[in-house]
Amino acid sequence: MSGNDEKPWILIIHGPNLNMLGQREANWYGFATLEEIDAEIKQTAEGCGMVAETFQSNYEGALVEKIHEAMKAYDAVIINPAAYTHTSVAIRDALLMLLIADIVTARIAGFGKDGYMMAVEAAADMLKRKCRD
Repeated sequence: MSGNDEKPWILIIHGPNLNMLGQREANWYGFATLEEIDAEIKQTAEGCGMVAETFQSNYEGALVEKIHEAMKAYDAVIINPAAYTHTSVAIRDALLMLLIADIVTARIAGFGKDGYMMAVEAAADMLKRKCRD
């Protein structure tokens, strides 16, 4: 989605049941809703000079299709596969096909919603370094 003079585009993919954040086991997952987290992600991305798009699905196939779309449309991808973290060969295979695999350099876990903001800031830094090289 990014052109020569445009801001970089970043895609954040949320896996199954994350649409229930703020309602489901709030003492464990926090009280923020996915909509609130998405708004904060977009604000953080804008502050880093990027445009963020978010996507959530409870369906593995929809997540795989969005990853395929990302190959041609985004400068960076952040994914929280949620329940599919350890079980989805299809999502793993789709991620391996991403042409932006050289940007995939880290895993962030255990920070709740702040982990998303950390990932956005890290992606912005990596994209800036890539442009300088």
